Amino acid sequence: MTPQDRILDAALRVFRRHGYRRSSIEQAAEAAGLSRQALYHHFQSKEVLFRAVIAQLYESALASETAAADAAAKAGGGLDDILVAQVKARLKHLIASFEGSPHIEELFSEHLTLGRDLYQKYAAAFGGQIAATVEQVCRRQRLALAKGMTASTLARYIEMAMHGAKSAYPSMLPANAFLKDLEVMLRTLVAGAVAVPSAQRSAKSAPAKTPKRKTIGKSLPKSLPKSLAKSLARKPGGRR
Repeated sequence: MTPQDRILDAALRVFRRHGYRRSSIEQAAEAAGLSRQALYHHFQSKEVLFRAVIAQLYESALASETAAADAAAKAGGGLDDILVAQVKARLKHLIASFEGSPHIEELFSEHLTLGRDLYQKYAAAFGGQIAATVEQVCRRQRLALAKGMTASTLARYIEMAMHGAKSAYPSMLPANAFLKDLEVMLRTLVAGAVAVPSAQRSAKSAPAKTPKRKTIGKSLPKSLPKSLAKSLARKPGGRR
């Protein structure tokens, strides 16, 4: 672990414990086992340190996404399984990073205030990664997207679904309920985004064939008397 990584890990613990506003460079330096001057050699202010913590979290979340998507693909998952695993891995990583902090709402708010550019940068990176996954899986599994749908469009809709779920669960808590509802949304979205093959669509729309009625007379043994066979072979109502 590099000195910078050690400082960032220590700073994350401090921010989780005290929130952004009540944390200080001195606290971060002490947690990292450094003097204040030594920490300033790497990060010039608390704001710069906080932004570096956020950037590191996003980078590790991207790595978690990639690993989860690869694992789901190797397990034979469909497009929905792979995308759900990918998105949930990112969010679980971010949730776990601040889990147990009494200042989680403040930290999320400050990260949007002090790191708006970072948020936009990594939002684009996450979207690009999802679009790449869609393209790879469709090519590998020979899937076609619905008319008017592209990998980039589906990735954008997935991000919109995620933000919609976040609006119902402030700070993504409770995590289990948030992730469960988001998964249902994502699977429904992906199901509507994949085109149904024409052959399968034709089979679904074709009217069901009515089974032919079997006449009793054709299955009667040849040994029956002709008069009895004619009687049994008559149609309901007594007509032939």
